[in-house]
Amino acid sequence: MKTINQKIWQLGTVMLLIATLLGCKKFLDRKPLEGVLDDYGLEQQVQGLYYTLRDYAGFNSLPWLDFHSIRDDDAQKGSSISDGQEINAEFETFQYTKDDWATNTYWNDHFYLIHTCNSILDLAATLSANDELTIRNIAETKFFRAYSYFELVRAYGEVPLFEHYPATGKEAVKAKSPVADIYALIEKDLKEAAGVLPLTWATSSGNDFPGRLTSGAAHTLLAQVYIWQQKWSQALTECNTVINSGQYQLLPNFQDIWKDGLGGAGKNSKESIFEIQCWTGANGSPYYGSFWGTSQNVRQGGATNEWNLGWGWNTPTDKLESQWSNTDPRKRKTILYSGQSDGGPAEGGYGATLPPYPTLDQKYWNKKVYSDPAMRQFTGEIAANGGASWISHRVLRYADVILMKAEAANETGDGATAAAMLELIRARARGGNNAVLPFVAFASKDQMRAAIKSDRRWEFAMEGYRFYDLVRWNDASAELGSLGYTNRCRYYPIPQKAIDLSGGVLAQNSEW
Repeated sequence: MKTINQKIWQLGTVMLLIATLLGCKKFLDRKPLEGVLDDYGLEQQVQGLYYTLRDYAGFNSLPWLDFHSIRDDDAQKGSSISDGQEINAEFETFQYTKDDWATNTYWNDHFYLIHTCNSILDLAATLSANDELTIRNIAETKFFRAYSYFELVRAYGEVPLFEHYPATGKEAVKAKSPVADIYALIEKDLKEAAGVLPLTWATSSGNDFPGRLTSGAAHTLLAQVYIWQQKWSQALTECNTVINSGQYQLLPNFQDIWKDGLGGAGKNSKESIFEIQCWTGANGSPYYGSFWGTSQNVRQGGATNEWNLGWGWNTPTDKLESQWSNTDPRKRKTILYSGQSDGGPAEGGYGATLPPYPTLDQKYWNKKVYSDPAMRQFTGEIAANGGASWISHRVLRYADVILMKAEAANETGDGATAAAMLELIRARARGGNNAVLPFVAFASKDQMRAAIKSDRRWEFAMEGYRFYDLVRWNDASAELGSLGYTNRCRYYPIPQKAIDLSGGVLAQNSEW
């Protein structure tokens, strides 16, 4: 495994040279991947795609948080006032910019993954191989291409559509394609991936590939794609396929989802459909970490650094804290309070009391990435280093399948099923305390729709769902208007550098 990961790292280093294809015309006049990718088997190249999601900031660190979480009303930049202060205007008050490190990185990293996927698919087409692993490798690659395009089309609307690796600089410069065409490729890729990927990679001797893509991941992402387009019947079919597979379940205790320590219940649990794998060994070796956990853990400035556990981004807002009922047990399992006890294991804590605000830079922190003190010691990432590199990013989890089914069932007129699915989520959340979160019986489509929206907010708080939920529900103007949001803010402007490098072929979003 160490040798393979070294090769993946080398491959990633080489591929970094082609990360911004739109601006690399001269470089693309040659065939940069020929003689490079051929040195690696298809399996190793596909493993490199997992590396990309783990290590590239556009998928797993600050730029991803900016686009997915900090734009909503329940999360804010956090950290200290001076740290990344440009993000406050860009993502908290919707003063979007056309040229900034975070926005450029998000664009570049997603197209980097797309072009890498296309180079692998083009190479695979020349191999004429039909063995099971090769077919699965192709399916994994199509999932990642679809995943990247789904994030791009929601962020920008129309974007350039590439189905093959550009052979020349001219081919690398393309105009935007209609949104419908983008979704058509996404759906096609995911359907093909879902039909090939296995239910599980586990064998009788164990699971040698924890976190590797399964058919359940493809069906779940396809359900998200259908939900976004309000294709309710198709979404319902995908959700039922995942549920009926018998591979997943809700963990009994909500707080266990986030346990990433030694023997933690949450890492690659039955509720995890796809998560970006991270691990750091004793004293930092081996290291397969990311900045996902580090970027969000508690930050303490000044000379004292006992609680300097990370960079402190993506913190709860006063609005989230005040509007969330104290009777919902998920609240204290999601929000970590400065100056208060972390609640111990029953609330996802470790029996510690945090210093008060403003000794800590924020009043609240994202408890879903709260690092385990035993892991800080084990990995060597104690207070002096301020990191949590071992924490995996839960990209797809089973609770979303349940709530998507509830939403799709309600929209197709099956209120009883919608209520039953919603109850699964609320029953787990109440944790046996029947005095809270009572059953919500179906009364009308509007009433059930409001109830599902509410529970999605609390279930997925701080996970990066809410902004895009508000946009697809057409609720963003009402909920975010006071922060500066208008309808054109549903799409971010395309980076000016990409437009300039295209020689004007790539046009800016019409509303920007």
